[in-house]
Order: sequence, then structure tokens, then C-alpha cells
Amino acid sequence: MKIGKFDLDSDGTFIIAELSANHGGDINIAKKTIMAAKEIGADAIKLQTYTADTLTLDSDRDDFIIKGGTLWDDKKLYDLYKEAYLPWEWHKELFDYAREVGIDIFSSPFDKSAVDFLEQFNPSAYKIASFEITDYELIRYTASKGRPIIISTGIAAIDEIQDAVDICRSEGNDDIVLLKCTSAYPAALEDANLRTIPNLAETFGVIAGFSDHTLGTTAPVVATTLGAKVIEKHFILDRSIGGADADFSLDKNEFSEMIKAVRDAEKLLGKVGYSMTEKKKRSRQFSRSLYVAKEIRKGEIFTEENIRSVRPGYGMHPKYLKDILGKTAKKDYKFGEAFEL
Repeated sequence: MKIGKFDLDSDGTFIIAELSANHGGDINIAKKTIMAAKEIGADAIKLQTYTADTLTLDSDRDDFIIKGGTLWDDKKLYDLYKEAYLPWEWHKELFDYAREVGIDIFSSPFDKSAVDFLEQFNPSAYKIASFEITDYELIRYTASKGRPIIISTGIAAIDEIQDAVDICRSEGNDDIVLLKCTSAYPAALEDANLRTIPNLAETFGVIAGFSDHTLGTTAPVVATTLGAKVIEKHFILDRSIGGADADFSLDKNEFSEMIKAVRDAEKLLGKVGYSMTEKKKRSRQFSRSLYVAKEIRKGEIFTEENIRSVRPGYGMHPKYLKDILGKTAKKDYKFGEAFEL
């Protein structure tokens, strides 16, 4: 499966820098963030395409006031989304700029009108946010466009995840990535449950990844070791920009460290292999082998005193020692000589 030019089967872990609300209401900050993501080695930058009116109602009723111990408690939903949204008139310039500097770009649509709007930019994929996984018609419409679809599973019950996958496949779209996600901002480490990542892949027959809201860079590295092929993390140039997502976003230095750690983890994982590589063969010089520990004359008996298993590894394999002991030498052997019959 490919997202743009990136092959998830062969190119490693696809790392997405989530712009979200970290543009500070300034398109120049958004463009600088895109450039920074490119410079530090992210594979893609992701936008969010909505307005306050496509997400919620401008209501003062209690249902529409945020509560529950979040960063945004006591704020009205409409006001939060109005503050955080990325203006639709910026999209063309940001898509063009990302492609100009050489980084992939796509977005999360939050309603059908956003999908229709984004189609003109030929995005490499679509991302369904975790809170939208229950919006089956949005998933159906997005999947029908035939582009890879990445779905965060943060709030979903297992039957809802199955429904989302089935809906995509019913539209003829099998390019599905499910992201393990904890929909808390920030998310506690003990709530991450990253062992779910390989289970997502196995249970639903899809590619699995991780959308991270924890603080720091440890979780994406662990997710990579568990088979995550996509990592998504909120990215901000500098937290002094402020905004709705600043507190749980990584700045340029932190995100760069995360990417390096993920790439190092990929190298460490490598592949299953027992073959004798050249490096492995060279290292065998430090292994044990059979050497003459005491001068031996022709006719003498091989004993544990005159034949020993020692370093280096240029003599016979130590496994033959038991068979050699007690036999008679057919020639002279000098001290320190690599033993051969």
C-alpha cells in the first residue's frame, strides 16, 4: 500500500506531522511549520479541514460547554473550533507550498463538504479523526473517493471499528490504516495500551499505526517496535505560538529527536536472519576454538592439558574436543598452534 510515493510495505514507518491548530491564525506560521517538518524528515504534513459550523452548533446550552477535565473545560465547542480552524482559503497555497518543498500533504475532512473541497487538491490520502469514527456516512463518502484512508480508533468500540472497515471495503476501498489512539489531550502513558497495535492489524486485516497524544517521544518508538507502520504526532514550531493543541504538541527539536529515535528503532528491528554475514564472520575471530596449549610430540596422547578451547577462533570448532581427547598425535604440534588433525 502506498501513500503518495511512500510504500508502507517497504519504506519503513510513515511519520505524519499534524499541523492541527498550531498555525496561530497566521498562514506564514503554517508555511514555516511545513518547511520545518520537511527539514527534520517527516514524511507528511496533515491539515484539518472544517469550520465551527461543520462541526457543531453555536449554542450556549450546557451540552455544548466542554467539561470532563480537559485542557478546554468551560469553553464553548463552537468558540474552540472557531479559534482553532484552518481557513479554507489557505488550503491551495499550503498544498502548493508543501509540494514545492517536497513533503506529502493531506487532510482530515470533518464533513462531506470538506471532502468535496479537498478533492480538487488530489490529496494522497484522507484521515478520519477519532471522534468522527462513528460518522459512518462521512467514512462511506470519504472511502468512495478511492484514496487511502487512515482512521483513528480512539473512542470506538470494537464493533464500530469493524463497521468502519466494512464500510470502506463495501466502497471498494481496501487501502485502510487503523491507528491506535487514546483520545485524551494529553494522554497518560498507562492509557496508551500499545499492544493493541499488532492486534488491530491481525483482527481487521489492515495496516496498523499509532496516533499519539502522550507527552514526549517514547510512545512512538515503542509503537514502531510493535509494528506501527504509520505514526502521527502533533507538531508546532514553538509552543510559545500557543493555541488549542500547543500543550501536547512537539516542537521542532523534539519532533526531530522523535524521528531520529523511530528511524533508529527501525534499524534495530532489522529482519529475522541467521545467515553468516561478513561482519559476523569477522567477529568469530573472538570466539573460542581449539589450540595447542602445550608442545605435543608425535605418539603422545591428546589431553585437556595440551589441547584447549581458547580464544581466538582460528582453530577447530570446540565441539570436536570430546572426540579428539584420548587419541594419539600423528605429528608434532607446537605451543600456540591452531589445532588441526
